[in-house]
Amino acid sequence: MDTIRLSIVTPNGEIFNDDVKTVTLPGKEGEFGVLPGHSSLVSSLTVGVIVIEKANSTEAVAINWGHVKVNESSVDVLVDGAIALTQGEDSNTAKNIEAAKELVNSVKDSNVSLASVEAKINSFA
Repeated sequence: MDTIRLSIVTPNGEIFNDDVKTVTLPGKEGEFGVLPGHSSLVSSLTVGVIVIEKANSTEAVAINWGHVKVNESSVDVLVDGAIALTQGEDSNTAKNIEAAKELVNSVKDSNVSLASVEAKINSFA
């Protein structure tokens, strides 16, 4: 088993559902990575960037807050708001990055360094 199924769902619908090699999530207690065969857990997510590593590419999704349920074969993410930062060659990346910055800045959480989140968002430009 060299992949794990990742699904990301917002109140507006599913924005990602595919097999991935790894996923890094912005947990309330800090970032954490998930690999295939991971132990089961449930965690709260805070404002940040979900980094998705597929076989031949890396994608990212900026989120404001949510929850994740992990088991050995899947990662199910439910978030309040999300903006895909990388969706392919024809995506309007600059527009998505600005929308992601607005989403992150709408969160008033003193435990999160918004500057570090914005820096991570800018790294996908």
